[in-house]
Amino acid sequence: MNFFIEGIQGAGKSTLVGRLAEKLPECHVFREGDYNPVELAWCSYLTKEQYEAVLGKYAEIADEIRANTTVERVFATEVMSADRNAEDRCVLTYTRILTDIPGFHKDLEQYEIYNGRVDRENFEKIIFSRFAKWHGDNQVFECSIFQNIVENQILFYEMTDDEILEFYKELAQVIRVENYKILYLDVPWVAGALEIIRKERVDAEGNEMWFPLMLGFLEDCPYGKKHGLKGFDGLVKHLEHRKALELRILKEVFPEHAVILPSKDYDLDSMDF
Repeated sequence: MNFFIEGIQGAGKSTLVGRLAEKLPECHVFREGDYNPVELAWCSYLTKEQYEAVLGKYAEIADEIRANTTVERVFATEVMSADRNAEDRCVLTYTRILTDIPGFHKDLEQYEIYNGRVDRENFEKIIFSRFAKWHGDNQVFECSIFQNIVENQILFYEMTDDEILEFYKELAQVIRVENYKILYLDVPWVAGALEIIRKERVDAEGNEMWFPLMLGFLEDCPYGKKHGLKGFDGLVKHLEHRKALELRILKEVFPEHAVILPSKDYDLDSMDF
């Protein structure tokens, strides 16, 4: 069996991933920022030429960059350039690299495929291709089928709910693996969950770290600007919308694979996997 752990921010996804890893030690766990066969969140997706340029620019940590890189063979129908039959793509887990080099992480962030950095058509090609190639077993994925993809679709491509639903209908058709479950942590009170995580995600002095970044991200994106989403209330509104959409997708597209769990109020030991 394979498991996709999903839910809005504050649902307890990381906790559930950790508990599953303990319960099912035979499973390989893919957390956000890891190299992942189906998704590319927090990873740079570079052409060979871009990758060589990065190695040259950051020669002092070139060995560490190489150690955090996976080279994939990608066909032209799956990526942006259609002038060659095939090309290598280098997936660099740059957030796993600890360095004091100024601007390194910001520089590598530009090569992600999210936040509108590639157009919608190519984004969908990349996601469909990765899921079509996936042949996993005994794997646990954190935020790999909904969160980052849906956020990108709502906030940057400004897709309607029906358009996103159609995307997932197509995605369900390209997935060849049959033995997977989507464990969705349903948060009953979005505002309450946000209040908890904004207090938890602070630095050593108690200064909020995650919340201001999340607000800036929401307020500056095309969807946030268009709909005037600001502050705590704007974030709650967005996440309530996202949660409702994801639950609709589970019901209409993945009913046989969906397991809805009350956030932070479930008995994992009673589940038969």
